[in-house]
Amino acid sequence: MLRTLACLLCEIKATIPDMLTSSFIFLPGVGPVTERRWWQEGLFDWRSFLDRPSVAGLSEHRKIWYDEQLREAQSLTEKGHVHILGSRLPRRDHWRLYETCRSRVGYLYIETTGASPESGEVTVVGFHREGRTTSLVCGENLTAERLQTELDHCTLLVTFFGSVFDVPYLCAKFPGLRFPTLHFDLCFAARRLALRGGLKHIEQEMGIDRNTTISGLDGLDAVRLWFQWRRGDTIARDTLLSYNRADTENLVLLANRFYEEMVSRFGPSSLSPTLQPAHSQ
Repeated sequence: MLRTLACLLCEIKATIPDMLTSSFIFLPGVGPVTERRWWQEGLFDWRSFLDRPSVAGLSEHRKIWYDEQLREAQSLTEKGHVHILGSRLPRRDHWRLYETCRSRVGYLYIETTGASPESGEVTVVGFHREGRTTSLVCGENLTAERLQTELDHCTLLVTFFGSVFDVPYLCAKFPGLRFPTLHFDLCFAARRLALRGGLKHIEQEMGIDRNTTISGLDGLDAVRLWFQWRRGDTIARDTLLSYNRADTENLVLLANRFYEEMVSRFGPSSLSPTLQPAHSQ
């Protein structure tokens, strides 16, 4: 799985533009409508905006002010302080930072024994970053300190429904845990792309296969496997960890595909071919 992920990442990374530098909605008073109008006028990124001496509808004073804001954004990006810039974007648009943050993205998926922290416990936390997957297991190596170490290496967190389930669940079980401010929740990205259903269903729709040993398993099976393991079934342990590893690593494949599709649908390249920026061709 890791070798497959590495190959796909190399192929995809070479073709996907950086959406962050095409974003203007963090500027005060600029919303999606204005941003899209600027794209239509050929202002596809920060550089093209800065190179243009004037912009229709903007006073000279506001143009100068926006130029200063964009130069600051460039500086923050170059210095690696993307989280500061990202905090100025609406949460639903954190996906725009995915390519910029790629080297510091953490993919998180948890298994639990209950739908709420009050009725269950966290059994396994899968964490993937920099091409490596780590399994943190209850009663072994799953501690607040270890979780925080993994999270501290990330600028952007990728989950599936994690903003509603995984993150609040972990916060309830490990009070004081600090998460990255930037969060790309693939569940809500899927809805914007007209994809419905849970993680497994969307994987199938997108042609992502799982190993036959875990194909067809779901969250209830993960609970069953956990209790079988606690009763001494070592095969159940291996199956559960393989299941969680697939949950976690498939987030990488989905995030790449979703990002590429969202750039195509919601970025400058969604405009008429004659108006597209050169980097999207």
